[in-house]
Amino acid sequence: MASLRSLVKRRHRDIVAVDGISVRVDPGEMVGFLGPNGAGKTTTLKILSGLLHPDGGKVDVLGYEPRLRRKEFLSQITLVMGNRNQLSWDIPAADSFELNRAIYRIPRAEFEAARDEFVELLDLGHLLDQPVRNLSLGERMKMELVGALLHRPKVLFLDEPTIGLDVTAQRRLRSFIADYNARFGATVLLTSHYMADVVALCKRVVVIHHGRILYDGDLRGLGERFAQHKTITVTMAEAPPDLGTYGIEVSREGGKATVEVPRAATSAVAARLLTDLEILDLTIEDPPIEEVIDRVFSTGPEGAAATMGEAL
Repeated sequence: MASLRSLVKRRHRDIVAVDGISVRVDPGEMVGFLGPNGAGKTTTLKILSGLLHPDGGKVDVLGYEPRLRRKEFLSQITLVMGNRNQLSWDIPAADSFELNRAIYRIPRAEFEAARDEFVELLDLGHLLDQPVRNLSLGERMKMELVGALLHRPKVLFLDEPTIGLDVTAQRRLRSFIADYNARFGATVLLTSHYMADVVALCKRVVVIHHGRILYDGDLRGLGERFAQHKTITVTMAEAPPDLGTYGIEVSREGGKATVEVPRAATSAVAARLLTDLEILDLTIEDPPIEEVIDRVFSTGPEGAAATMGEAL
């Protein structure tokens, strides 16, 4: 009955995936694009690459309107999605690379030089003749990245390129992306749930939630904007006394204890600790960037905007 009813009386609801965001990325810049699942990150990348058409607004990438999908535009960009396959599953990666060479009309000498260089950097030479389906996830993602960069694009849209990879493979891919950016001056817009990717590659981050931008600026400034506390760690010759009068004690081990204090009171609390206790060492740190991001996402757009206003 429900199936029959849907034929004559369908229910619809509108979902705003991206809500009037405005972002400018300069040539050669690497920007982290952060947000929880469903925030609008992938939708934005698809709009920028021309796969989706926005309902309104203006989009300009390299002087082109992406939705027109002109070949001059497509030959200068690439989109890599960690959960999507670009290479043919049943043939060797080397054959897929040849297909890309034909699609982008890359001169043979230029193609072979780029292919060999990228393959050597990622140590993939012994895997080129294996069907893609036989490769591990890490090996496949490396091959995907090589295939996406053979035409030397000026703009890289990277959507979770290290998803599911082990720590070693993640580090190798990050190094490869950083090297490509440095050598060719490529612009990179990176989404990732692994903060290590963003910290290693991006000085600037854009945080999006429910299709709206919550923050756009320096990565270090994100902690200053949204984190309301810092942590002070003291080291003493003996076990420290209870530090509850100085703040919220979060950990202790042997002669070391860590206390969480309001950001504005950090200097005063540190001075009190140095005066009251015989301290061998004292360190002051911002909370981990993962904790800051979690705080932003948990408060939602309205709460984060209020927090941002208070910090300002």
